[in-house]
Amino acid sequence: MLNAIIVDDEEFARSSLYFLLQENCENINVSGIAKSVAEARTLLAQNAIDLVFLDIAMPGENGFELIPQVQQSKAHIIFTTAYDQYALKAIKANALDYLLKPIDIDELKESVNKASRYITMSKNGENRSESLQNLSASLNERNEIRKISLPNGQGYSLVSIDDIIHIEADSNYSVFYLANGDKITVSKVLKEYEEILPDNQFVRIHKSSIVNLNYLKEYNSKNGLEVILKNGGKLAVSRRRASDFADKVRAYTSFDGDKATSN
Repeated sequence: MLNAIIVDDEEFARSSLYFLLQENCENINVSGIAKSVAEARTLLAQNAIDLVFLDIAMPGENGFELIPQVQQSKAHIIFTTAYDQYALKAIKANALDYLLKPIDIDELKESVNKASRYITMSKNGENRSESLQNLSASLNERNEIRKISLPNGQGYSLVSIDDIIHIEADSNYSVFYLANGDKITVSKVLKEYEEILPDNQFVRIHKSSIVNLNYLKEYNSKNGLEVILKNGGKLAVSRRRASDFADKVRAYTSFDGDKATSN
């Protein structure tokens, strides 16, 4: 059994989530329900909690302000939220779980199962703590995402986006090629990262590849339009993405020859 708390300022949201958990998640024991971050802090201090269902938008302190106490308790968080484009992007970038309201039963079950598996092999607490700290920083600054968490088989690697050279699709996986020569394969499709990464720096040039314009050395049309990266890699640009690619390069460079050469 996992001991959980529900944190939400809306009475209907609290009671409906409690009902869904009671009816569908036999391995969850709801140890307490809080309508504010202050009440949640008390529950975390007084109980051994494994899992926190945490609303984001609440009056006074928002859900993210509970993160330090959750880290201390080493509990796993599932964020519950109405749609907020920036917050969701930051949560996804840090590979953290979330449920959109109104909560879907199947998505709830899936999130609880993932949390259960994670808590069972919870030697990766340090990685998750780093991800939560990065999330807090991203949300405080509300700037572009600068780091993302990538599952690496042992836990999570927190990677600076400036160290990503390019990403290639491999069926339902995405393979990250990093500046230090490492490769990390993640069981998520390329589109998820296309939505997370800043589109003024990362460009989808093909259905199977995204490139970081920082590493663009040359692009030419000798063998059909292709890009040559600073690590020597060569990637095709699809015809339907060629115009968007050219526009992004034009906006990103001054065409002084230092970053890209057009042939």
